[in-house]
Amino acid sequence: MTIKKDILKRLPKVELHCHLDGSVRPETILDLGKSQKIELPATDVESLRQILQIGNNRGSLNDYLERFPIILSVLQTPDSLERIAYELIEDISKENTRYIEIRYSPILHTQNGMTIEESVDAIKIGLKRGENDFGVKSGIIVCGIRNIPPEVSLKLADLTVRFKGKGVVGFDLAGAEENFPAKDHREAFYMILNHNINATIHAGEAFGPASIHQALHYCGAHRIGHGTRLKEDKELMNYVNDHRIPLEICLTSNFHTHSVRSLKFHPIKYYFDQGLRVTINTDNRTISNTTLTNEFQIAHDTFGFTLNDLRTFTITAMKSAFLPHSERKAMTKSIAEELEQEFGLMPEFIEQRS
Repeated sequence: MTIKKDILKRLPKVELHCHLDGSVRPETILDLGKSQKIELPATDVESLRQILQIGNNRGSLNDYLERFPIILSVLQTPDSLERIAYELIEDISKENTRYIEIRYSPILHTQNGMTIEESVDAIKIGLKRGENDFGVKSGIIVCGIRNIPPEVSLKLADLTVRFKGKGVVGFDLAGAEENFPAKDHREAFYMILNHNINATIHAGEAFGPASIHQALHYCGAHRIGHGTRLKEDKELMNYVNDHRIPLEICLTSNFHTHSVRSLKFHPIKYYFDQGLRVTINTDNRTISNTTLTNEFQIAHDTFGFTLNDLRTFTITAMKSAFLPHSERKAMTKSIAEELEQEFGLMPEFIEQRS
C-alpha cells in the first residue's frame, strides 16, 4: 500500500544524525557571504545549490566532504552560527520534527578568532530561539575530526564536559574514515566516558566493520553513525544487536558517498529484519538535498517499509536520544500518543522492538 507524502510529512519525527554545517540554506550562505565580503563560487542561489548538492555526482566520502569548506567560509562568527541553528529548527518544524540532535565541530569555526566556547553559546541561542518559536527540542553533539590531531579531539572532549547539561548532549568523531582510526582518539573518549557523557562515532561508512569494532571497543560508543558495513561481520552485528546499540542510518548520504553501490542494496531492511535498533536520518540536508520526510519516502518506496515500520523508526530514535531517561520517556510517550490518535498506532506495537 502506497503512503502519500503528505502523511509522511505529518508523522512526528526524531532525528539523531544531522550536521549543522551540512544543512544550511543556500540563500543564507549567499547572504552571509555578501555581508561578510567573502567570495563564493557562485553569485546566485541556483548555481550555488548545484555546486553544493551531490545530485548525480556521486563520489567517495572524501569527495562528499570537499563541499564543506565553501559553507564553513561564512560560518566563522557567532551571529552566523546562531542564524543557521535557528533556521534549521524552522526548516525541520515544517515536517513535524519533535526532537533533533545537531552535530558540528567547533574547531572548524575558529578561522577568524571565534573561540570554541563562543561557537557553542551561539548555537545554543539559535536553537533556543527556534524551540521558543517552533516547539522543536534539540541537543548539540560536539564532533572531533578523525584527520585532525587527537590532541584537538581531547580539547573538544573537555569542551563537551564543560557544556554537559548546558545544551550539549554528546560527543562524536566524524571526518575521513580510512587511514584515520578511531582508536587514535581514544583518550578523548576516555574523558567523555569518565564524565558519564554519551558518545556516537561515524563508523562503517567508508571503511569496514573493523572501524565499528574500534568505535565500540576502543572508544565505548553508545551509538554508531551509519554502520553500513556492519553486516560484513556477523559476530559483531550480533553484539550490536544484543547490546541494543542504535544505528544512525542515512540512506541518501550513503548512496552519495558510495557506501552502497545502489540504494536497493542498502542493508537497512536486513538490519531491521534482524531486530537491530535502526533509526533514519538525513546526515546533511543541503549537500544531499534531502529532508527526513524524503528519507522516509525512500525507505517506503525502496524497501517496502510500512507506516507501522516508519513509526517504529521514530520511537526507536526517541528511545535512543542522548537525553536523561525521564525526558526520553516523557517525549516517547507524547509521540506514541500522537501516533495512536492521529494514525492509529496501537501502544503495544511500540514495545515490540525496545
